[in-house]
Amino acid sequence: MKTKIGIPKAFLYYKYQIMWRSFFEELGFEVVVSPNTNKKILDMGINSSIDESCTSAKIFMGHVEWLIGKCDFIFVPRVVTFEDGDATCTKFYGIYDIVRATFSDAKFLHYNIDYDEKKTERKAYEKLGRDLGAKNSAVKIAYENAVKTLANFEKDLEEKQNAALQSEKIKVLIVAHPYNIYDKLMGEPIVSALENLGASVLFADIPDSVQMCNKSRALARSMYWRYNKELTGAVDFYKEKVDGIIFMTTFPCGPDSLAIELIMRKIKDIPMTNLIIDSNFGEAGLHTRIESFIDILEARRQ
Repeated sequence: MKTKIGIPKAFLYYKYQIMWRSFFEELGFEVVVSPNTNKKILDMGINSSIDESCTSAKIFMGHVEWLIGKCDFIFVPRVVTFEDGDATCTKFYGIYDIVRATFSDAKFLHYNIDYDEKKTERKAYEKLGRDLGAKNSAVKIAYENAVKTLANFEKDLEEKQNAALQSEKIKVLIVAHPYNIYDKLMGEPIVSALENLGASVLFADIPDSVQMCNKSRALARSMYWRYNKELTGAVDFYKEKVDGIIFMTTFPCGPDSLAIELIMRKIKDIPMTNLIIDSNFGEAGLHTRIESFIDILEARRQ
């Protein structure tokens, strides 16, 4: 019987799911992914989190709790710094310790990427494979194939988005972390509302991350949060190609609030709005704001 590895459908799942699944399955393990976020999972996460946690972190905790008892290990990666010195939000390198302390009876699996400590992505995956008892040769091949699989997936997404830029519809760029905008409960209602109003939706997380980090310097030279830097670069990249920009954050995200404030101060010639989502948000009010925003974009076109 295959060892089952559970992956919470939250946080970095929406950025690296293709790579993780490829790596684990090539090594012969079965992957179990928690379901789409729903109110029950959110409530579970709220009950197991401190009040000061952002809504995204609370959702992650709910997905972890859902997986307990349904797999042999729950995979909770830690990502601290990248090769260029960029850092992540503290939640990405603290969450592994948080879930271990909160759910002490569960078995967890992780990798640790921290280039400042010489812990590269490759080394992290190789250690992960060894921890699972796989042979070094098989782990190296699985890692290389996983990298290629993710690169091909991201290339396809970018090509589709480039095609969407040719649309004659109102084009709206959504600037949000993948774990927010692709979440069934938090982000999907926003995308659906825009599409139902006839807009063509583009996503700031899709363009090449290295290119977007370089582009971000036009708006923010000293931003060191890697994922916010990528989104900031995408704003500069798309600002003349779309009709409007919607920022989406979950309360109370500090890096997002600072990054959005900076962008709004630097860019003045395109309509922008910020949707802040928390655990008590209502879709009715959300739809009203989105509809009003589309009305503004249509008026500007005319």
